Amino acid sequence: MKYAVLFEDNDEFAHMRPKFMADHLQFLGDNSDKIEAAGPMKDGRTQDPAGGLWIVEAGSAEQVQDLVETDPFWPTGLRKSIQILEWTQVYVDGKKMI
Repeated sequence: MKYAVLFEDNDEFAHMRPKFMADHLQFLGDNSDKIEAAGPMKDGRTQDPAGGLWIVEAGSAEQVQDLVETDPFWPTGLRKSIQILEWTQVYVDGKKMI
């Protein structure tokens, strides 16, 4: 099953991002069998990320939560909130899947 993971960042801990970015990117690469897509989201007010989005293949929302909690960003306080939502992919590469 696919899940969309929406992260809202905590502005008070934005200074932690550069310190842990290399470890975070390594984590994403090491888990590319589960994390199919990932990237920052911006709210348009600044160029700084306001959060992030992952698309994850997992057996359950609990597995996704466990994955999130092993991300080097997790213990830093950078993540203000997360939402884990079941996601049905309807189109890929311009082709309807269902």
